[in-house]
Amino acid sequence: MTDLLPPIAAPNAACAERVRRHLDTLTKPPGSLGRLEALAVTLAGLTGEDFPRVTPLGVVVFAADHGVAEEGVSAFPQAVTAQMVANFVAGGAAINVFSRRLDARLEVIDVGVAGELPAHGVVHDRVRPGTANLARQDAMSRDEAGAAIEVGRRAAERAVAAGCRCLIVGEMGIANTTASSAMLAALTGAPVAELVGPGTGVAGDALAHKRAVIEAALVARAPDPADPLDVLARLGGLEIAAMVGAYLGAASKRIPLLVDGFIATVAALTACRLAPALRPYLIFGHRSAEPGHGRALAALDAEPLLAMDLRLGEGSGAALAFPLLEAATAMLAEMATFADAGIDDRAAP
Repeated sequence: MTDLLPPIAAPNAACAERVRRHLDTLTKPPGSLGRLEALAVTLAGLTGEDFPRVTPLGVVVFAADHGVAEEGVSAFPQAVTAQMVANFVAGGAAINVFSRRLDARLEVIDVGVAGELPAHGVVHDRVRPGTANLARQDAMSRDEAGAAIEVGRRAAERAVAAGCRCLIVGEMGIANTTASSAMLAALTGAPVAELVGPGTGVAGDALAHKRAVIEAALVARAPDPADPLDVLARLGGLEIAAMVGAYLGAASKRIPLLVDGFIATVAALTACRLAPALRPYLIFGHRSAEPGHGRALAALDAEPLLAMDLRLGEGSGAALAFPLLEAATAMLAEMATFADAGIDDRAAP
């Protein structure tokens, strides 16, 4: 497994401290911009730059299918995964809209879609056409999970090579809230009933069925919570594994990562269990409406920037939070100091 894990440097503490001191020289009361100031310090430490930049932004969206969709755990049929990928290519999805407004580089990667996809506009890096049905057998082998992690690392490397200074990792895959909920239960020991939400919109008896499928799968698959790759292979998804790889790959290049919603956070938790040095590079964009997301955030000791009751995925919530990162870096670069502005900053006696 060690060859899957690139070295990740610790944040630059000296740089972060310089920026913290600089913030107190700007024309504002110390600490008055609250979490925006903490965000600026974080970005400086991660990048090693006193005046960090987060643009250009990169967005990578991994798409894959899940065999557990056969169990009727989603409000939509499996064919919607391929249809949504075509929508990404056509520019009609939420993440397309938000990426355009942010002038972001958007890449869509097929890591395991079962259906036919457009020949152009998609990076075809498929490990296999969807996972197996985790209710009946392991979702994939360890080697396949490792191969999907490598897909994610390659995507991160392409984004960095293209000049991206921050990365959002998104996903598309019908039934992937089922896989993510199962993984989160395995990794944290939390009761399934406290984690499983509507996903694409299941409710009532359908929601109870979804929970029952996950509970039975946890017994049948018996993943080892001390072995994150085992949990990923037995219960996860190819796009979730690719997200793990993208997090690891970007952090190894000192690129800050803006984490999206429930599925993205479960992938982040998995990646941090594999490589704890990753954790400082993760900035959490929002708290979604999925009940398990709060538990996943708590497992990472994470406080997201926004809470807007989203449950779409694709990287959409992280994209909405990105302007806060831009504001933090602009504050550092453009605000006047007291000395520059000729303002007396001495405290009153």
